[in-house]
Amino acid sequence: MKRIIGYFLQGLLYLGPIAVTIYLIVQVFNFIDGLLRDYIEYVFGITIPGLGLAIILIILTVLGYLGQTILASPFKRILKKLILKIPPVNLIYSSLSDFFAAIVGKERKFNRPVLVRIHDNSELSRIGFITEDELDRYGMVDKAAVYFPFSYAISGELLIVPRKNITELNIPASVAMKFILSGGVTDIEPGY
Repeated sequence: MKRIIGYFLQGLLYLGPIAVTIYLIVQVFNFIDGLLRDYIEYVFGITIPGLGLAIILIILTVLGYLGQTILASPFKRILKKLILKIPPVNLIYSSLSDFFAAIVGKERKFNRPVLVRIHDNSELSRIGFITEDELDRYGMVDKAAVYFPFSYAISGELLIVPRKNITELNIPASVAMKFILSGGVTDIEPGY
């Protein structure tokens, strides 16, 4: 009986990550594709799987291109000023705007993995990403902002730590993020 349970667990170990990955991809695909599915069916009278996703990708690409042009600048400024005048909306918008800019913008913030010693009298450390190196303008001299993602989650926490407790890691940011998000069970590839 133990041998059968062992085989079952081994099969689960092989198939589990693949099944969950496929499931998540299908769910995300269906959600994004479904955003326009009813509208496309109403307008064109057809249902083609993936057409909604393709249209959304095209719209985002065109918006990205148009947003880079001189013509879009006044509209972006006016819209941003309008949004920033509404108290609850400005907090949400500015936080999300900064977060997206940190991940996919030109000035990416999660690109400097560091090892941070948590206490001066301890060897306890955490891996994080420097998001702001200079905090002097906030009255925090010799401090840096370090973001620590949580394992098995898409959330994290920001800590202000003394610079002396920070050690730059000589690994790509993607490898550090994968290591953190997996709870440390992912191997850091040789050569890093």
